[in-house]
Amino acid sequence: MNRIPAFVLLLLATILWGGNFVIGRAVANDLPPFTLAFLRWCTAFIVFLPIAYVALKRDFKEILKHWRIVFILGFTGVASFNTLVYIALHYTTSINASLMNMLTLVVIYILSFIFLKERLTKNQLIGTAISFIGVLCIISNGSVETLRHFSFNKGDIIVIAAVVLWSIYSLLVKQYAKQLPGNSTFLVSIFVGIIMLLPFFLYESVQTTTVIHWSGTAFFAIIYTGIFASIIAFISWNTGVVRIGANKAGLYLNFIPVFASIFAVLFIGESLTLSQVIGGLCVIAGVYCSGRK
Repeated sequence: MNRIPAFVLLLLATILWGGNFVIGRAVANDLPPFTLAFLRWCTAFIVFLPIAYVALKRDFKEILKHWRIVFILGFTGVASFNTLVYIALHYTTSINASLMNMLTLVVIYILSFIFLKERLTKNQLIGTAISFIGVLCIISNGSVETLRHFSFNKGDIIVIAAVVLWSIYSLLVKQYAKQLPGNSTFLVSIFVGIIMLLPFFLYESVQTTTVIHWSGTAFFAIIYTGIFASIIAFISWNTGVVRIGANKAGLYLNFIPVFASIFAVLFIGESLTLSQVIGGLCVIAGVYCSGRK
């Protein structure tokens, strides 16, 4: 890791996260959302435990002091975000979902204003407005009639809810970065998320209406999301952020929908529409504007 340039690590993380949206869409008819999320994080925990165990023994008392925050991290970042995305991918495309994931930075600014009383700058207000226009373009598919009748795809609305939860997670990680050590906190958050997902996984397993198709694709999805999109992406991203800083690294998140769109077109036959291109460019422009000094 030390010899790999920071930009390569950050790009690797966004490639793997872009693939997560496409994988979730590809197995939407094979693995129910709670089952995929539960098995994903179980895989991640098993793989990450030997990596972070020594750090966890050292940091456990400190984590225990902030157990409420770790509980919220487990709920928002592990149990809720990806599960909602997997639910949404039953109703919307992976391209739409990945494009709206870019709203995270803008939502963080808004939440910081509401809860932390941080003032919004002129650029942040303009950027938020531009991003909002982009999202409307994406979820309405460029149709004024859709906007008039407010008949949006419910999958897109679920993605927005997921983005809000991920923004809360990101904001807490930022706020408690000095108090909570990274690897051990992440490991405990995974464990908390698994406990939360367990009853939903068991409910899905006994539901007669739920059909699980165990196939090579399904097993690949669990391995990919559990190891590559969780552990490798997390370590790569954190290493890159430490080297070049959070503000510069944040711009790399805009690559997620780029890679997700490429993978979706190449591997699962999705098509890129003009409204998605225009909306995506608006969201990118809004995020860039918001991040400017």
